Amino acid sequence: MSAARVLTWEVSASRGFETAWVQVRDGVLRARGRAVGTEPEPYWVTYDLDAGDGFVTRGLRVTVETAGGSRTLDLRHDGGGGWSADGERLPAVDGALDCALGLCPLTDSVPVLRHGLHRGPGEVELLMARVSVPDLAVRPARQTYTHLRPGRIRYACGDVRGDLECDEEGFVVDHPSPARRLAAV
Repeated sequence: MSAARVLTWEVSASRGFETAWVQVRDGVLRARGRAVGTEPEPYWVTYDLDAGDGFVTRGLRVTVETAGGSRTLDLRHDGGGGWSADGERLPAVDGALDCALGLCPLTDSVPVLRHGLHRGPGEVELLMARVSVPDLAVRPARQTYTHLRPGRIRYACGDVRGDLECDEEGFVVDHPSPARRLAAV
């Protein structure tokens, strides 16, 4: 693996921040991240994301802490389109290759990288295993990504529509959720 890149976003939708330590090499992405938010209630999130060969998600492990306590989720992809959460099958998201952690701009980089949408033409509509924060419920969601020009991708998921801005490596800089990456110091 290459040296970790550190990415930090201000996430207006949660009135919080997220930082991720990301390693990418040969179609594999590994990341660990932490986020703090105050909407819909104050929470902390820690996660580990593993996207294997060809940037296909293999797993997401998440812990959320709120005033009411902590909860965890171990979301796994079997490599053949099947998903499980804490060992229980999730047939509603069968066929998805990606997960989308709520209010986490990093997880949108995975399908962008897999399809090269930050560099060249294309449009994909994807079924996602969407994980809401802070409750960690997993639901199916359709997300569409359309290359507009290098570094700019039209994004649509439910009521959230707008343009993703990505850097030359495919990592989200600006997200319509809204979230904006902070410059490194």
